[in-house]
Amino acid sequence: MTTRVPSRFGSDLIVDLFKALGVEYVALNPGSTFRGIHDSIVNYGGNSHPEVIECNHEEIAVAIAHGYAKASGKPMVAMAHNVVGLLHSSMAIFNAWCDRVPVVVMGGTGPMDTTKRRPWIDWIHTALVQGNVVREFVKWDDQPASIEAIADSILRAWRIAITEPQGPVYICFDVEHQEAELPSSIKLPDMSGYTPPTTLYPDPGKLEEVARWLVGANSPVIIADRMGRKAGAVEALVKLAETLAAPVIDKSGCLNFPSNHPLDLTGADVELLGNADVILALDVDDLFGSLHRVEIQGRKFTPVLSKQAKVVHISLKEQFIRGWATDFQQLPKVDLPIAGDSVAALRQLLPLCQQLLQKQTSGKRKKFIDRQATLKNKHEEMRKAWRQQAEAARNNSPISVPCLAAVLGDVIKDKEWVLVNGSLGGWPRRLWNWEKPGQFLGDAGGGGLGYGPGASVGAALAYRGSGVLCIDLQPDGDFMFCPQALWTAAHHQIPLLFVLDNNRTYLNSENHQASIARQRGRQIENRLIGTEIDKPAVDFKGLARSLGIHADGPIEKPGDLSAALKKAVRVVLEEKRPALVDVHTEKPVGRGGPLQSYSG
Repeated sequence: MTTRVPSRFGSDLIVDLFKALGVEYVALNPGSTFRGIHDSIVNYGGNSHPEVIECNHEEIAVAIAHGYAKASGKPMVAMAHNVVGLLHSSMAIFNAWCDRVPVVVMGGTGPMDTTKRRPWIDWIHTALVQGNVVREFVKWDDQPASIEAIADSILRAWRIAITEPQGPVYICFDVEHQEAELPSSIKLPDMSGYTPPTTLYPDPGKLEEVARWLVGANSPVIIADRMGRKAGAVEALVKLAETLAAPVIDKSGCLNFPSNHPLDLTGADVELLGNADVILALDVDDLFGSLHRVEIQGRKFTPVLSKQAKVVHISLKEQFIRGWATDFQQLPKVDLPIAGDSVAALRQLLPLCQQLLQKQTSGKRKKFIDRQATLKNKHEEMRKAWRQQAEAARNNSPISVPCLAAVLGDVIKDKEWVLVNGSLGGWPRRLWNWEKPGQFLGDAGGGGLGYGPGASVGAALAYRGSGVLCIDLQPDGDFMFCPQALWTAAHHQIPLLFVLDNNRTYLNSENHQASIARQRGRQIENRLIGTEIDKPAVDFKGLARSLGIHADGPIEKPGDLSAALKKAVRVVLEEKRPALVDVHTEKPVGRGGPLQSYSG
């Protein structure tokens, strides 16, 4: 680390703006088109606020920023080297777009002045304009045309990224502006004048109508998906659910509702929705899919709701729709769509419902008490059945997914932990106590493979130094896209537990191939051709160790699992470095659902 020198160049101004905005880290794979910014971070800024997080691929750099933002609640900067780096990073940017996460991607280009370009390389790595590559899946992009325009561009990008609905942005800086000397007239703006706009509150009159529907309902149901990322969201939802004696279905875009709460009925979706008369949906990404039973191969959609059920959806989804990608999902029938911040809505709904309940007869209030008791019994029956199912599979070899979830749950139950990625088909939620906001960060959003390793490193970076155990339940197929993220974790001493769900196949694709072969009367055995990650088997322990990671495995016997996981946890928490455990898991046909990673 060097002594800070006076600001002289355009890239120094960029670093000053980073510091003023509170940027802690910049993830990058080094590139010549932002060499000026790179130099300014380390030599002018002292490699502190921001600190460089070195990556081996731009997709990892953006995924790290993605995971960091979900864990910390604030953006991080990722740098992408001109056209080629931006193309490499585009999948990760698309994931952030679909996941509605504020990632700030910056890059360099040029020189745009063609008289100053080096032969060949500067020409093939310059575009008109570079933002065209990602414009359809970022909230905003810019390429400031002067040094004087840089501050406005950065501040606008930052503000747009963190304004709800949040999302990624992209800015491209001409290498000439980065490396030119600053005019003496440029000064940092007053940052207090560039805060994001206030929360968008829902229509109060519509919320009064929703409150009347909910209090008057015989079988209300609440569905929540991505609302749990917002401050106070989980607590507000718990209070409303308890007030209404309403069951909650958590679609697990993140942790929206405690898994051990008596009103958590996640997993009983079809039964609950079939009997519901009022549905309150909160930031649900695919509401149509949530309200229908879907047979994928036959493309059949069967409604699970009765025709009399009323549906309310509170979100800002309509404010974030583009025509290029259909990530907005199929249009559902909604009786009362309400635009607004879901947490602000809950905080307004709660007193409205409480006031209406005070006016109810004693008989009506007794119905609420009875309903709550019935739901509690149902919750406990489901949890008991899941534990029995996991226990029955304890001795399976290869190791069953429920067994892996159960054993890992036993190992970490007394630790403070966060599940930063992976779901094992929903088994950790069924078997563990998910109690605290932020304990589960959700998946990639865009379904793009390669998300898990980088995003997990980014989330663990946000927790570095806190003593919290960050866990990545990492599918092997997804891992093979960007395994070099492990090197970044080792290089920067980011404590993180990778538990490899190694079923040696792209399981989702294997099941698809089995299904189509079965429909056509063809050989199901051939489903393995083009889907196996085997023959040769990947030496994940050797790969991880070559990248500087403590590693163990493959663990094939259930009796060996607990000791290996305990040892890895000690490495992460006591030695404060990353560790990986490779676990050979079984390949149950048909395993899946909304919580399944594409890689299996």
